[in-house]
Amino acid sequence: MAAGAMKWFAQGLLDLGNKIHNLSSDTLKLGIVNATVVPLLSTAAPHWGGTGTTNFATYQVGTGGTQYTGPKTLASVSWSLASNVPTLRATDVSMATDAAGFTTGAYGIIFNDTDTNKPSLGFIEIDAAG
Repeated sequence: MAAGAMKWFAQGLLDLGNKIHNLSSDTLKLGIVNATVVPLLSTAAPHWGGTGTTNFATYQVGTGGTQYTGPKTLASVSWSLASNVPTLRATDVSMATDAAGFTTGAYGIIFNDTDTNKPSLGFIEIDAAG
């Protein structure tokens, strides 16, 4: 998988069809995890600290720096057709290098922070080696 390319969890797409996610109004966040866990399209019931089978929050990188103090809220989220392809967009998340921050970020997990169970929609590879 190319770094930066979003992949949807199969469960995330099913949840979208079951109206668990409202991409127009729900708060989506990006949490960063280390390489201890490798997200797959088939990851069972992925979530971020809520309820489900795979809790990605368990693998979150350190939050002691000034740039990453926990999951980042995605801004300007849009859900539309772009050249006949359903497309989820958000403003780029930018973090400066921080000597006190994490050094092991492997994947970004996109999850729905509005839903009590914090279900995850998909993931982005940052660096598979962490």
